[in-house]
Amino acid sequence: MSNTRKITYTALFLAFSILLPQIFHLFGGTGPVFLPMHIPVLIAGLYLGGIQGALIGFLAPIFSSIFTGMPVVPILYFMIVEVTVYGFTAGYFYKNRKLNIYLSLILSMVIGRLFLALTVFSLQPLLGLKLSPEGYFTGALITGIPGMLIQLIFIPVVIRLLEKAGGHIVRNHA
Repeated sequence: MSNTRKITYTALFLAFSILLPQIFHLFGGTGPVFLPMHIPVLIAGLYLGGIQGALIGFLAPIFSSIFTGMPVVPILYFMIVEVTVYGFTAGYFYKNRKLNIYLSLILSMVIGRLFLALTVFSLQPLLGLKLSPEGYFTGALITGIPGMLIQLIFIPVVIRLLEKAGGHIVRNHA
């Protein structure tokens, strides 16, 4: 894939990672249940690789917070780490380690959630919060089960379509 194409896809997935949560928020506070920001970040990691996945995972919550007010501080800090780890690990396991897409997704989800718990544990004293990292981790895990199921069903289909298309989402029929 050319650098120009990679940059274009990176921008596209970044835009999707900001817009998709807004669509879900039209139906109430469904973000923690359906995890819409995670979907484009995981797709980006799997399709573009870990570096681009991590970049999108890092920037998406920041830009989303700036432009839409969500996620709010301090959740923003936790999401930056969690989603960055998702993007990187998805690409690392799928592109570098050549694991199958389902194992890559599951490992990314588990590792991302572990980093989430670690971040909550590390940052909460500095932020003056009284969160239980175990409770936050378990709550986030249980609440996010529908989103994780959507990811496991939807993302492999999208990746297969992108790979089958050879990176050409829009074909020029000249």
